[in-house]
Amino acid sequence: MKKRGPIITISGIVLVIISLSIAVSAIPTNVTGPGDFFVSSLFEDMFDEISDEIQIIPDGSAHLTYTTYSSDVPILWGIQIIDYQPGDNLSITISNIFSDDYGTFIQDEPILFEVLQISQSDTLNLEIKNLGTNDVTIITMFSEDPENSESFTNPDSPVMNMVVPLMVSGILLILGIIVSIIGVIVILVDLKNNYDNKRNY
Repeated sequence: MKKRGPIITISGIVLVIISLSIAVSAIPTNVTGPGDFFVSSLFEDMFDEISDEIQIIPDGSAHLTYTTYSSDVPILWGIQIIDYQPGDNLSITISNIFSDDYGTFIQDEPILFEVLQISQSDTLNLEIKNLGTNDVTIITMFSEDPENSESFTNPDSPVMNMVVPLMVSGILLILGIIVSIIGVIVILVDLKNNYDNKRNY
């Protein structure tokens, strides 16, 4: 039996293991679950404003405002449920001082990010309702023109230190899976050829 199939398969598995190792090393060591992943501390250079922690009781709501100072730039906003539990659910309605509606967003995961395109400087009003059955503690984050923030322009920023290794890890993972599949196919072809050769004898 030829050894090329197993060698190719093992090579693919090694690539997968390497990719997972890179991914694990890129994630902060103090992160053990969704509630421990504080986006504000990791991406703080990316945001112009990060709120204090806000607690909202079931059926309660919180109201926040954010004033933009630029025109024709995207506004990245996000909400993180710090003490997230399965079943937590928020409704976020955004309008401006003229009661123009920017939409209602539903959050049932620990972190939500959305982008709004603002044509001129404006004041955004956020009404955040707790639709779940648990108290939730949240923080909100806002950034104007996030693509030009220091998080993406500074190669030593926490974002780049984590994102780049994760991108490399993803590429290696895909490559490893493809190589492993090719190895399995080669093994099956070699087995078939070996079986056919024995039958011919």
